[in-house]
Amino acid sequence: MYQEKHHQQDISTASFLVTGGAGFIGSNIVEYLLYHGAGKVRVLDNFSTGSPKNIEPFLNHPAFELMEGDIRDFDTCVSALKNIDYVSHQAALGSVPRSINDPITSNAVNVSGFLNILVAARDSGVKKMVYAASSSTYGDHQALPKVEDQIGQPLSPYAVTKYVNELYASVFSRTFQFHTIGLRYFNVFGPRQNPKGPYAAVIPLFVQAALNNTAPVINGDGETSRDFTYVENAVQANIKAMLGSDNTSHEVMNVACGERTTLNELWHYISKYANVELQPVYQEERLGDVRHSLADISKAKNLIDYTPLVSITKGLATTVKWYESALKPLANEAIL
Repeated sequence: MYQEKHHQQDISTASFLVTGGAGFIGSNIVEYLLYHGAGKVRVLDNFSTGSPKNIEPFLNHPAFELMEGDIRDFDTCVSALKNIDYVSHQAALGSVPRSINDPITSNAVNVSGFLNILVAARDSGVKKMVYAASSSTYGDHQALPKVEDQIGQPLSPYAVTKYVNELYASVFSRTFQFHTIGLRYFNVFGPRQNPKGPYAAVIPLFVQAALNNTAPVINGDGETSRDFTYVENAVQANIKAMLGSDNTSHEVMNVACGERTTLNELWHYISKYANVELQPVYQEERLGDVRHSLADISKAKNLIDYTPLVSITKGLATTVKWYESALKPLANEAIL
């Protein structure tokens, strides 16, 4: 999957920490780094949302190192960052509904955990830290496309936590000259994304419905739109931000495709690739959801030479194939 190289320098002697490396995006970053010969790739994960299955292929790799632990524990973060050159901080409790149901835990992981990693990274002398920010930060700001310096009021506790991350990172840049890059992900999807549980994202839920030949559930009228972003594009942004940027200040940038797709269009594509014909079931819109989302990706293009290489249609076709092979042999038991 990651044959295309997104960095120039030799990383055979470089060491990387990927927090949340057993998760969906994190494990894809780990795969890229190992494929391209990283000297050491350490994963820190407590497996609360990540899965051992996601990192199973890497366990016997000589450059891979697993550290089971929680970013809410500062001493664990300090240990994880020993002898590390680059940090990709992906660990978080995602999901707007989860944060509405349990804002305290979302804050503990996403804010306190983030601050622990930020302090430990600053003190350990890492060369670069890149972290997962979120398009939810744009909140109720109506203008499209979304531009980094124009945000509104947050619509969920999750959005609050991800915005606080950016504020802390900005303060650390000005106060301690510890400069990081935040990547505002827009609806990332692809292989290893969990279709199970109450907080699953829409694409794995749709794919699972298609493969099970059951009608998908759509919140609202289906005209809600998102800038869906295939995971390989997100990996590219992480690698280029870590290895190809000499930023001298804290920067936040959108990571997306710069295209809008409605939920109705999304189901059309997925049902076509899965070769099913089913009408969705529509229900009430979900609390805290943004109606439309579309990214301006020019800042990422200018600062880290980011260009989305995988379109939504190509990404969906690949994703459906992956789930076909992952779901069917297990008779639809939990796969992640």
